Amino acid sequence: MTKRVLIITYYWPPSGGSGVQRWLKFVKYLPQFGWEPFVFTPENPAFSIQDKSLLNDVPAQVEVVRFPIWEPYQLFQRLASFFSGKKMQPMDLVATGRKTFIQKFGMWIRANFFIPDARRFWIKPSVEYLSDFVQRNQIDKIITTGPPHSMHLIGRNLKRKNQALRWVADFRDPWSEWDLLDTLHVSGWARNKHKRMEASVLREADRVLTVTPYYVKQFKHLGAKSAELISNGFDEDDFKSIQHHRTASFTVRHMGGVDELRDPRPVMLAIKNLCLQKPDFREAAKVEFIGTVNSSFREFVAHDEVLAACVNFVSHIPHNELMKTYETTDLLLLILAHAAHAKGNIPGKLFEYLASGNEVLGVGASDGDSAKLLTEAGAGSVVDASDQEGLETALWKSFLNWKAGAKPDRKTITEYSRRVLTMRLVTLLEQLP
Repeated sequence: MTKRVLIITYYWPPSGGSGVQRWLKFVKYLPQFGWEPFVFTPENPAFSIQDKSLLNDVPAQVEVVRFPIWEPYQLFQRLASFFSGKKMQPMDLVATGRKTFIQKFGMWIRANFFIPDARRFWIKPSVEYLSDFVQRNQIDKIITTGPPHSMHLIGRNLKRKNQALRWVADFRDPWSEWDLLDTLHVSGWARNKHKRMEASVLREADRVLTVTPYYVKQFKHLGAKSAELISNGFDEDDFKSIQHHRTASFTVRHMGGVDELRDPRPVMLAIKNLCLQKPDFREAAKVEFIGTVNSSFREFVAHDEVLAACVNFVSHIPHNELMKTYETTDLLLLILAHAAHAKGNIPGKLFEYLASGNEVLGVGASDGDSAKLLTEAGAGSVVDASDQEGLETALWKSFLNWKAGAKPDRKTITEYSRRVLTMRLVTLLEQLP
């Protein structure tokens, strides 16, 4: 007998970026284990990164329901661009240092009027539509994934209307303790409202699912009656044809977005110092950022003669094309958030980094979950952002490995394959009462 599950997610192809990968891959493999997934997602999301190649991973038999959404992001971006005199990107609105008036105003509005987030206007109409949809399609299990955490409120309200539903709330990031909230002007009453909403979700969900051991402890501490770990991972299908090539330049790459919570400046300064001290490093080093990068970091590079000569920016490219860049990469940069709960940060891209076979240099908490994972896999290390000497030493060691044609001595990481992780999800679903 086919078992059915409804997945409620904001991010879905043709939207691109890291937020799509987790549930896209679960949906890809669920039918192989006798499950029929349905996907509920916005028809017109305000999400600028597009990647139509990801549609190839959606099984033909999966029903994807695209439901209209209204959200204020596009209006605010137009206003911000008008008043600032330059085009504003979403990455520019996440600022930790000196902020413009329009950034401060936008953050204050975002933090205190749109709780838990700007997709809150989708909650009520979605619940009204889905109440009938789950009954009509004989669906008794639903999964919500956030951020945006308004998706969890859709699940909560559906569960309140139909107690027979079994509901899994999946957190790819924290909620009330999310580092993003620390960059906003969140008032006391607004933060308390976040906490009350979060508490209701943790209390009423049949299972809470999250992506790192640190987050599991966090959600249990906040009151989740059942918090379990299923990490992010990599799809073996994406990497089976990768063949590494000897590069003419020592090629360092960062994949994905850059905002001010994840600041590459410390490692860039280490690269600059090596360029000044080691002529052979300066002649060979090539640094590339692939993805959306905030304006302040671009300006930081542009205004530095040494860095401008070796750093290149490439806009977002389709995921299938991104895979090919691993073939000509010598060192991958992993920039971790510098926030109160940074130890629990394991970006989804890290698992693809591991699968690529390339060496990884992380910048962030050297005693965090990402550092532990890298050490266990024998794929690289994480150096604290304040340890300038340590960053330079790690870069120089990687450079010498490149000159010698040496690659890391890797360990097997099959436990992070998307198919294996889907097996764990199936076990969880089948254990629901």
